[in-house]
Formats: sequence, structure tokens, C-alpha cells
Amino acid sequence: MWIGEFHDPRLVEVYDAECPWGWDDDFFMAVLAERSAHRVIDLGCGTGRLAIAMAGAGHEVTAVDPAPAALAAARRKPGGAGVRWLQGSAGQLPARSFDAAFMTSHVAQSFVDDEEWDGVLRGLRRALLPEGRLVFDSGDPAREPWELWNPEDSWRTVVLGDGQVVEAWSESEEVAPNVWHVTERYRFDDGRDLANSATLRFRTEPELRDSLREAGFRVDRIYGGWGREPVGLSGDGEFIVIAIATPRLMS
Repeated sequence: MWIGEFHDPRLVEVYDAECPWGWDDDFFMAVLAERSAHRVIDLGCGTGRLAIAMAGAGHEVTAVDPAPAALAAARRKPGGAGVRWLQGSAGQLPARSFDAAFMTSHVAQSFVDDEEWDGVLRGLRRALLPEGRLVFDSGDPAREPWELWNPEDSWRTVVLGDGQVVEAWSESEEVAPNVWHVTERYRFDDGRDLANSATLRFRTEPELRDSLREAGFRVDRIYGGWGREPVGLSGDGEFIVIAIATPRLMS
């Protein structure tokens, strides 16, 4: 879990400036429209960009995040009143109450420990109706995205809504195989420096498949890019997973 990004209001503003609507959002909205899904979960909703769009498309959306500053920003956005915002985790969701669940923006990478990841999947499985869909993205470790997490390659400027310019860059350190501790650093116009860090795990495709099966899902599709390319054939370097809740939840 990112320590600062969704807790400090200034970093929430930076996040929104750096992460506008993109191809990934278009993809998730298209997948949502493939099947009837009146009641939807957005787990790790952040500042609510996708949750608000899903609600605007007519879905009943419950958006869940542990960070109060992110949820406060989400509630203030146009359309925010149309979403049920919940501060917490998947374990707080009512059983057999939802048709689809989404974890976007690489939220899945934040669950480093296998037991924690299994708990998240099982919590979502309990919340979904049988045959409900779970849709999420995670970076493909074979593409080594961490190669760009250094000050030279990651340095950038971020322009906030009020015109303030923030200098930003990334630093990273491998702490275990396919597990990286990442720190995002920000320097504001007023000279204040803020940092935001997280430990992220990049699971392989077999690891993702095994964990989903153990938690009571069957994998429907895994894409490698936002154009629905096969794994390994896209420059996006993604695992984009669509899984189905099996009729019986495993113990």
C-alpha cells in the first residue's frame, strides 16, 4: 500500500494530475459493458475516477479504499454523490451482493504477502454472486518495469490544477525476487519535499492463476495489453485478468 499518496491531500492532488483518464479506463468500462452487472465493487478506488464513471453509466457502485484523504477527494468530484464510498477493505463487503468487482491501477501489486493476497481474493469471492466477474491488472515481471524507476529515467514535472509545478522522480530497491520497494519523491514550488513509498509484488502468470483457483475463481481471460493483445505481445507489459467466481466458495 502506498504510504503517502492517498493520505496527504497534496499528494492526492499530484496523483489526480498525473493520472487522468486513460486507455486502461476505457478498457475497464468496455469489459463492464460486456455483461449485465448492476452492482459493482471498485476495490482500491483511490480518488474515484473510474468508480464515478461506472456510476454515471448506470451501475450501483460501492467504492472501497483505506485512505481517508483519497475518499474525501472522490466525494467532492462531480458525480461523487452517485457512489457509495467505503473506507476499509474487501472483508467488510456483504456476502453474495455484487455482480462484478474491479481492482485497477495495479492495486493487486500492493498485496505483497501471499496470505494477504489470498484474503483479498477470498473477500471478493464472498462478496460476488456465483458467476460474478473479477477484473484486475498487474504488471508482468518479465517486462521489468522497475528498470525505469530511477531518478534519471523517471524525472518529470507535474502541473497541478492551480498552475503550480511539482518536480517528481522515482527511486527503487529490490527487496525480494519480483518484490520492489518504490519511493516517489516530489518537490513543490514552495520548496517543500514530500515522499510516497510502497512495496510492490509482481506475480507471474502461473502465480496469479494458482492464487485465483485457490480462492474460488476460474480464469476466463488474461490479456497482455489494453488492446486485448495476448500476454507478451504488447508493449504495455500487463497481466489484465478476467476471472469468474465459481459456484461454491472453497474453505
